[in-house]
Amino acid sequence: MFGAFASPLCVICIFLLLCLLIFLGITWYESSKAEYPPGIANPELLRRFYTFFTGVFILTEALDKFGSWDVSGNFRFVQKILMSVQKDDPEIFKKDLEFVGVPVRVYQPRAPSVGGRKGIVFFHGGGFMAGSIQSHDAFCQYLSKKSGAVVVSVGYRLAPKHRCPAAFDDCVLATVHFLKTAQDHGVDPSSVIICGDSAGGNLTAGVCQALVGRSDLPKPLAQVMLYPVLQMVDFNSPSYQQNKMVPLLLQNFALYCTMKYIGGDSSLSKELMKGSHVPPEIRQKLSKWLSSEEFKVKGYKPHIMAPFNKDVYEKVKITLDLPCSPLLSDDAVIRQLPQAYILTCEFDVLRDDGILYKKRLEDNGVPVTWYHVEDGFHGVVILFNHSDVVSGKLAMDNIITYIKNL
Repeated sequence: MFGAFASPLCVICIFLLLCLLIFLGITWYESSKAEYPPGIANPELLRRFYTFFTGVFILTEALDKFGSWDVSGNFRFVQKILMSVQKDDPEIFKKDLEFVGVPVRVYQPRAPSVGGRKGIVFFHGGGFMAGSIQSHDAFCQYLSKKSGAVVVSVGYRLAPKHRCPAAFDDCVLATVHFLKTAQDHGVDPSSVIICGDSAGGNLTAGVCQALVGRSDLPKPLAQVMLYPVLQMVDFNSPSYQQNKMVPLLLQNFALYCTMKYIGGDSSLSKELMKGSHVPPEIRQKLSKWLSSEEFKVKGYKPHIMAPFNKDVYEKVKITLDLPCSPLLSDDAVIRQLPQAYILTCEFDVLRDDGILYKKRLEDNGVPVTWYHVEDGFHGVVILFNHSDVVSGKLAMDNIITYIKNL
């Protein structure tokens, strides 16, 4: 009887082994394309992280094509496994709540405070389709503990299931609710900071702009943006050119996340890369901004965009609007924004998004504190608790110092 089942079992085992070998081979091949420039921090650790995430991405894409699970669901599942051994800090009290239907996690120092604390509304990164409250739990615990602030981490809806502006709408709702109820959480309403990393940095800039002119709410004290996505116009800026193959965010993946976020046809990615969706008036603005000395020093070679294609523009024009490209907002909005902290990394495709926004804010009289990680890569701050990632720890401490001194 055993012999009758042995042959089919062997066939299944061989098939699974072949699948595993193919998966490992594809993962190794794709991850080997990445570049690790001289001077970048922790190249070997970065290589291991990128290889792992490449494998996760390949697996999630395969499952998504078979319709077995959505992409963001797969990422969240992997995050739960990775974070399952994470320890809670006994000095921080955590509570999961909902603000107007939006899930949030509130972090509060257990130590008593004289008067109202500062508050931080935090939006996690992850390309608008990954990341979660849990993925940034250690970051938020540490931020609350060291800054003495109450941190509200927002679990906004993710693409591709929830396309733009779902994430933006959730973040606006949660922020407005917190500004109105800050005192219920022991927070001074005039001392609320909006903060986010990567895609969360985009949401930070967008939310602060959306609150401009709201006389019914306290004005945010500051906006803190860590290697933020601030425009979906030019995917050939100096930093995109120089770091297009540098982990953890490659140029092609940035485009992939953009298309997933806006719910656009993936076949239009090439058109976005060429810039054919950008109207002449926006091209003129970009050309003016990118002609400054910062970019000449970095050896920028001007990219000539493809001729404007109105059909492409109509299909992806949301990329030029506020939720996607806060960099393009009018001066009248920019000059009313709160003071800003912007962190950029040298080896990051998004480096120049932050530098351009810094210039726009300063040109409109908004105070900016800029911290540039000379050996940093995209996502380096989240690795602050790895003892050998010195740049991430130094950057994290700098962020906390800024917040404490506000």
